[in-house]
Amino acid sequence: MHLHILGICGTFMGGLALIARAAGHTVTGCDTGVYPPMSTQLEEQGIHLTEGFGAEQVNIKPDLFIVGNVVSRGNPLMEAILDQGLPYTSGPQWLGEHILQGQHVLAVAGTHGKTTTSSMLAWILEQTGHTPNFLIGGIAPGLKVSARFNPAQPLFVIEADEYDTAFFDKRSKFVHYRPRTAVLNNLEYDHADIFPNLDAIETQFHHLVRTVPGSGRIIRPARCEALDRVIARGCWSPIDCFGDDGRWQYTENGHASHFTVIENGAVLGDITWQLTGRHNRLNALAALAAANHAGVDPAAALDALSGFAGVKRRMEVRGIVNNITVYDDFAHHPTAIATTLDGLRCQVGNARILAVIEPRSNTMKLGTMAAQLPDALKTADRVFCFGETEGKHALGWDPAVVLAPMGNRASGWHDLGAMVQAITAQAQPGDHILIMSNGSFGGVHDKVLTALAQVSA
Repeated sequence: MHLHILGICGTFMGGLALIARAAGHTVTGCDTGVYPPMSTQLEEQGIHLTEGFGAEQVNIKPDLFIVGNVVSRGNPLMEAILDQGLPYTSGPQWLGEHILQGQHVLAVAGTHGKTTTSSMLAWILEQTGHTPNFLIGGIAPGLKVSARFNPAQPLFVIEADEYDTAFFDKRSKFVHYRPRTAVLNNLEYDHADIFPNLDAIETQFHHLVRTVPGSGRIIRPARCEALDRVIARGCWSPIDCFGDDGRWQYTENGHASHFTVIENGAVLGDITWQLTGRHNRLNALAALAAANHAGVDPAAALDALSGFAGVKRRMEVRGIVNNITVYDDFAHHPTAIATTLDGLRCQVGNARILAVIEPRSNTMKLGTMAAQLPDALKTADRVFCFGETEGKHALGWDPAVVLAPMGNRASGWHDLGAMVQAITAQAQPGDHILIMSNGSFGGVHDKVLTALAQVSA
């Protein structure tokens, strides 16, 4: 079957393309701004890419068009598909119907930690000899790719996003996955561009719960009021809880990168790794619980996690200049920003942290959670907040006004170059510069590293 994928360079759709190719399909695709590394990865697999969404692409005459959620009405190619009555479906629906059927699907959902927890789970399965299939929104160095599929392997780990499926299907993507093991990592309000309130997101999570079989398992934190309400609407599967008062717990060992795992009150063993923060410990517990449901011995899973090196763009060290460390992190929700900063603080002690943020997600651009930023950033010694004033990434609020409660510890910027100069002027040996954004942030990481190198030369 020939599949033509609209929006192929997105993380999910690009991964889907690789999976479809591995399943034996002919795959082509289109997107705007086709660029590496996804374009390179796709072309290496023999997937031809077309720049843009020109209506003439209907002449490719594939058996099916697969439509990503970046496509909306008015898109020239989509309008041509509709006008000519050509067959189309969404990415999640095609994946659910043609790939995930017959697989033991392990889906990781939640407002935060989906990519990291999915990567941990896939890593555990890989290291314990299960060679899982997976589709994840990031790349863990040990796994090397974000998507993999071999129909002979029965386990499939998928990052289960609650964002809507397509312009013609406003259900969450994860409704199509029908997992046997469902991790509900946490649940907060997000995606203000499509959900009016938290209750609307809880409804989608309840739809997910309804698809888990009675022989399956739901894994969730022991304490989360939003998930309490989701489960109270109805649950037909056994539940494993992790965290405080849960079946799976951990205790601190006085070191930022070392902790002990406990199951049902019994000590399982220790994990020593490079990751920091309570949120990553909880992610680890969720991954351990999910792997256990797939038949992995907990002791073997612990050994595997000790070798887990994290995920790109999650506290990734981009460089060290003059004893100043620059990190890249995907955090963009106030809760994620706070937990990322807390994790770094536990690691560096009293050393100065310079937090550099770009509120780029649709929710943050709208200003829905802007008022939470001063509290989320309180762990940082200095804060630099960048916001564009025009274009699709323009903020609907002024960073300087929102961060005013932080006094002279925080500043708002609209000129990226000027902000880089200010960061460089304030940075001192021993500092840690944590850059947080869910976008490319104008290449600010390399700009800061270059500026620091020039100062120290």
